[in-house]
Amino acid sequence: MKMETVFQERLNRHHDELRWLYMELYDNSDMFAELCDRMHTCALERDQELVRLDQEREQNPEWFRGNDMLGMMLYIDNFAGNLAGVKKKLDYLSSCNVNCIHLMPFLESPKGRSDGGYAVADFRKVQPELGTMEELADLAKACHKRKINLCMDFVMNHTSEDHEWAKKAREGDGEYMSRYFFYSDPSIPKQYDRTVPQVFPTTAPGNFTYLEEMGHYVMTTFYPYQWDLNYRNPRVFNEMMYNFLYLAGQGMDIIRIDAVPYIWKELGTQCRNLKQVHTIVRMMRMICEIVCPGVLLLGEVVMEPEKVVPYFGTVEKPECHMLYNVTTMATTWHSVATRDVRLLKKQMDIVNGLPKDYLFLNYLRCHDDIGWGLDYDTLGTWGMREVEHKRFLNQYFTGKFEGSGSRGELYNDDPVTQDARFCGTTASMCGVESALYEKDETKLKAAITQDLMLHAYMLTQSGIPMLYSGDEIGQVNDYTYKEDEDKKADSRYLHRGKFPWYLAARNAEKGTLQEQIFSGLSRLEQIRKERKVFQSDAAVYTYDVKDDSILCILRENEEERFLGIFNFSDGVRTAWMEEPGTWTDLWTGEKKEMVNVEIQGHDFLWVSRKKEA
Repeated sequence: MKMETVFQERLNRHHDELRWLYMELYDNSDMFAELCDRMHTCALERDQELVRLDQEREQNPEWFRGNDMLGMMLYIDNFAGNLAGVKKKLDYLSSCNVNCIHLMPFLESPKGRSDGGYAVADFRKVQPELGTMEELADLAKACHKRKINLCMDFVMNHTSEDHEWAKKAREGDGEYMSRYFFYSDPSIPKQYDRTVPQVFPTTAPGNFTYLEEMGHYVMTTFYPYQWDLNYRNPRVFNEMMYNFLYLAGQGMDIIRIDAVPYIWKELGTQCRNLKQVHTIVRMMRMICEIVCPGVLLLGEVVMEPEKVVPYFGTVEKPECHMLYNVTTMATTWHSVATRDVRLLKKQMDIVNGLPKDYLFLNYLRCHDDIGWGLDYDTLGTWGMREVEHKRFLNQYFTGKFEGSGSRGELYNDDPVTQDARFCGTTASMCGVESALYEKDETKLKAAITQDLMLHAYMLTQSGIPMLYSGDEIGQVNDYTYKEDEDKKADSRYLHRGKFPWYLAARNAEKGTLQEQIFSGLSRLEQIRKERKVFQSDAAVYTYDVKDDSILCILRENEEERFLGIFNFSDGVRTAWMEEPGTWTDLWTGEKKEMVNVEIQGHDFLWVSRKKEA
C-alpha cells in the first residue's frame, strides 16, 4: 500500500478529534491546516525502514510489553565519548541484555547553562562534541538491526535563553516574545508567585527572571536560563510538533516528554496538571499514530500517584504509552532506610490495582536526584512526621546516621524549610563505596547482597525495568565533578560520572565486585525473560507475610505461581506463610517447602511452582 494512502487512512481515523481539540485550544483553522500539511510531508519523507517498522508495530501494538524488555539510561559522553562510540559499544549493551537505550540529553545546549542538557538551544542539532544528526540516525539503524530500541528526551516546557526564538525575543521582536511569557508589569509575576510552587527554591528561587536590558520579566520555572514556552500560542505548539516529528524521523522508538505537567500556564493556578496539558498530550499521541505509529510516548510526571495516572489517558483516548514509577522508586529507598515496607506495599497495591493497559517504567536510580515526596499522611499515622523523616532519610543516605553504610550528597538543601533532595548511585547507597573505602569484605558482601536484592525486586514489579548505566558493575559515586567549574554547583553530577571501562573489563573475572553484580543481574534478567509469569498480563499482588521488613510479591498466570520475597532488614527474618506444594528456587535450582521461610539479611528468594491441571 502506498504511503499516501496509509497516511490518509491514519489521518481520517483521528482527524475529527484532533481538529476538535486543536480548535478548542486555539480556534485557528489556518494553523490546523498547516499542521496537517506538515504531518503529511513528514509521513511521506519518513525513512522506508522506519515505515516498515511502523507497520510491523501497528500489527502488534503490544510489542513493547513483553518480559524481554530491559532498558538502560546513559550519558553519551560518559559512556562512550560520542554517538559513534556508543555504536561501537552495542556488543557490550547486548551482553547486558539491554534492548532499549535511553540516551540522556544530547541536543545543543550552552556550556555552563545546560542543566545537564535540558536547556535546549537547537532542537535539530546534536551537541557538536557528541556528533551529528546523521550519526544519531546511523546509531538508530545499527540498534534496530540488533532489535534494540532508542529513546531520547524531548524538552517541551522551555528552551534555552540561547535558542533562536529567545534571542529574537530579547531583541524585542513581538512575534517571538509571544512564544514566551513576558511581562513589563511586575504585579503579574507576583500574582503567579502567589499560587505557583517553586521548583528550586534554594538554587533558583521564584518563577520569573528580570531582564534588565529589556525591562521585562520572563517566566523561568526551572532555571533563569530556561525560558518557559507559551503553549497558548498555536505557533509554539505547531513548531514544537515539527521538532518532535523531525526527531522521530531520526529513528527514535521512544520519546520521553520532559516535565510534561508544567507545559500549560494559567494565572491563579499552580500551573501544574491543568486540563489543557492533557489536551496537548492527547494531540501528540494522535500525531504520532498518524505519522510515526511505531514511536512511543514516555511521560515524565514526577508527582504523587493520583496525579500521575491521568497521563495514561483512557482506553478510548490514550495519552502516554508509559510513565515513570517515580513514587515507588522514592518509597523503595525509604524502605531501605527504615527497614519498613508498609508504605511500599500500600503503593504497590495501588499500582497493581490499575488496568493492565497502564505501563510503568521501573527504576532504582536515574540521572536525577531523589526527592522525598512520600505519602506523609500515611507515614504520620505510624509516627513518621515529614520534616523529621526527611532529615532522617538524608542523614541515613549521606552516612551520618549510625549504622548506615550509604554515601551520597544533598541537592537543593534548603536551610529554611530543612528540605533537601539526595544524590548517589545505587551501589554507593547500598554501601559498596564505604565498604571498599574501609576494605571491609564482610560489609562489601552485605552491600552486594542488598544491591542484587533491590534489582531482583525491581525486576519483579509490573512494567519495564530500567537500569542506570554503571549499576550493572556496581559503579560508585564520582566526586571529580567538584573540580569542574561548570558542574561543581550541581551535586547531581555525583552520579553522572564517566563509565569505568577498566572496571567493566573485570565483569568476567570470578569473584570480583563487578563479576558478582554483573553475573547476578544477568541471571535474574535471563530468568525473567524465560518465564511467562513475568509477562505483563500476569496477575500481580503483594502477599502479607506478617513481617513489616519483608516485601513479598506474588505473580501468577494460568500455569505458574511465583513468589518474590525481599528482606529489607539487615537481620534474618521469617516470611510467615504456608504455601502448599513443592517450589523451585529459581536462583539455585533447589526444591523448597514454602512454610515459614527464613530470609537472610538484605537477601531475597525467587521461587516458583507449576499449577496443578
